[in-house]
Amino acid sequence: MRTFAIDIGGTKFQAGAFDGDTLVARETRLTDRSGGPRSMVAGIREIYFRWQNELQFRPDACGIGFGGPVDFASQTVTLSTHVGGWDGYALVPEISQLTGVPTIMDNDANVGALGEAYYGAAKNTRSSFYMTLSTGIGGGIIVDRSVYRGIDSFAGEIGHMNLVPDGPDCLCGSQGCFERMCCGLWLERDYGKPAHELLTDPEFVKHYVVYLARGLKAALMILNPEMIVIGGGLSKAGDRLFVPLREELAKQMPAWSRARRVVEPARLGDDSVLYGALVLASQTNPARSHQM
Repeated sequence: MRTFAIDIGGTKFQAGAFDGDTLVARETRLTDRSGGPRSMVAGIREIYFRWQNELQFRPDACGIGFGGPVDFASQTVTLSTHVGGWDGYALVPEISQLTGVPTIMDNDANVGALGEAYYGAAKNTRSSFYMTLSTGIGGGIIVDRSVYRGIDSFAGEIGHMNLVPDGPDCLCGSQGCFERMCCGLWLERDYGKPAHELLTDPEFVKHYVVYLARGLKAALMILNPEMIVIGGGLSKAGDRLFVPLREELAKQMPAWSRARRVVEPARLGDDSVLYGALVLASQTNPARSHQM
């Protein structure tokens, strides 16, 4: 089975070509926020036709991870909180028409969670919580190796849980949200430096992980997963981030709780969502789905 995988984010978008479980081609481009969905779809179209010509790539299915809320039941984009023009955009029919194959889409955090659960850090677990820590913050919940989406497809939206009562305004209209205090977009706006630079400063990290651990504590207390996996650009800070984060999380957890506190970086790096899109696309192919 060949799969066309798409990862649409607020900072970048990626396309991947899979032959079975092997990623045979990948291309990454920066998101043109001013161009909206038309610009991004045009880029995806160009990549697809080029791969058809150069690689003779003819997919059997397509999976999409979208960087914003998705109504999974109706397969429609709800909106993007970082790029305008996506509200109610009919992305799945457009990509399906482009490729001529069954196409399925979900929120990128849910898709990243699937990628790490089947191919990455959480491969040997039954339950996990995946958090993308990048331009924004999102979460994906895996229970018995399937995504738990909730009744309205909004489960896992940990980024807009309030961490600081009456804190700074968030793009969502609330204050002191997890995303507002910890995501890359706001770190750069608040401190005047890209997040990857800020995370090289041990003193900054010492204060930053207090908020980060506060959000993860909520996930542990509510879900009690076998593992928390953190993906996205900020997770690339490695031990500079994860060592103090684990220490801070241990301090914040109640002494009586025996909940597991396993927190690991995404093993697939930038490809978590692409591999998750591969898993998601298998749901359009029953024969392959039974093999996974």
